[in-house]
Amino acid sequence: MAESKSPNNGEIVSKLTARIDRLPTIGLPLSVILALAFGYFISLYDVINVGIAFSSTSLAYTHLTLPEASFVISMGLFGYIPGAIILGYMGDKVGRKPTLILTALLTAIGSLGNALSINYPMFIVFRFITGMGIGGDLILVPTYIVEMVPAKDRGKYFNLVYIAGWAGLGLGPFMASYIDVANPAIGWRIIFAIGAALAFIVLVIRGHASETVRMLALKGKIAEAEQVVKDMEDKVKQKTGLTSLPEPKPLKFSEKKVDPFYIFKNPDYRKRIIPIMLAIFFFYFGEYPYLTEFLLWTSSVTALHSISNQVTLYYGDAGVATFIGAILLRYIVEKVRRAILVTVAYAVGMLAGVTIAVLGALSGDLGLMLGGFVLTNLIGVGWSNQLNYLNGTENVPTYARATAFSFSDGLGHLGAAISTGIILSVIASIGALTTWIGFQIPMVVMGIILITILPNTIGKSLEEVNESKSGT
Repeated sequence: MAESKSPNNGEIVSKLTARIDRLPTIGLPLSVILALAFGYFISLYDVINVGIAFSSTSLAYTHLTLPEASFVISMGLFGYIPGAIILGYMGDKVGRKPTLILTALLTAIGSLGNALSINYPMFIVFRFITGMGIGGDLILVPTYIVEMVPAKDRGKYFNLVYIAGWAGLGLGPFMASYIDVANPAIGWRIIFAIGAALAFIVLVIRGHASETVRMLALKGKIAEAEQVVKDMEDKVKQKTGLTSLPEPKPLKFSEKKVDPFYIFKNPDYRKRIIPIMLAIFFFYFGEYPYLTEFLLWTSSVTALHSISNQVTLYYGDAGVATFIGAILLRYIVEKVRRAILVTVAYAVGMLAGVTIAVLGALSGDLGLMLGGFVLTNLIGVGWSNQLNYLNGTENVPTYARATAFSFSDGLGHLGAAISTGIILSVIASIGALTTWIGFQIPMVVMGIILITILPNTIGKSLEEVNESKSGT
């Protein structure tokens, strides 16, 4: 692969990023924060609400059979894979901002198409388009955030946007479950239409955001990067009342202009990317069936036949715990290493929580099932995704951050597409409890492996973790 050395570029990038990292608070405009947060809201709202739209309460009105609904859900997840990889690569080659606009457009078109779907093929096509948009958004939003916030308390700053977005996975199902139960005939269409409307709003707002400083500097747009940093510094002074800011402390490192795929030639990064990818793969393998197939599965549980509406409402109510869990994570995310926290989330939240929910469902014990829902959402879902995204974006250099994470998250979603497509047949073959537990165990094993491999990123600049330590 052809390479051209840029001897001064590393120094320029280092000075600019050091000025961001030394800021005492976040310097992004409120409009940008909202645009990113709503993007997350839509993505995470859609992930779980498709399961409610196809619940036993409204499935008959969609004119889909149970196997067809399951396949439609899987097609959305399969869309994540090309969406993440193609749009992630575009994010590194073209820029974060234009690609974030494209992801919002795809999500809006796909969601609107699903709201208007009248047959099985339409559902398949538009779920795939929605999946592509969401797959790209899940890559570019965390990439943008980690590149534009100070190193100190980066996890907390990311958490601010994450909490707002996580309302989509917490408050979204709470709202959607009541819409679905109130009018099953059209409720599922309204659920999809809400996602489309929000995506179009995000599309407009993102047009006013700036490109990230690190990407501008990498592309040689130094004057533009300088102006963005200056605007951030001025905003921070205005917010804090400070007349001067701490001195920046640039790191020394060299850079090369290379294609984003060059990262896979560096053994130090391969040792990080592959375990992160496998951890995310197995997390999605266990999480997505819970998010999208659990209500479909309960429709076949004899003990729940007479109370299916109550199950749907409990499932939706418990979604609020996801939002609360994201808030609770804020208080420990900068105190405990990411890899340790994510392993706790896998083991306590997903493995224990899902097991309790399944035991409650099989026995017809609604209280036990609700307790499992709350534990799974509070710690399993509420913590794991954010920590996965931090692991995937903090441990790779700027020039390939979106590309590397797109492989981790995009191929990781292959686990979701596979598991949602097979779980009902596996349950029929070996039993519900064995299947649900078996789908959660591999992520716990991978979490333990991450603890032994990933560096501690708390309070460290992205360049300190990557470029100055492992090079290009």
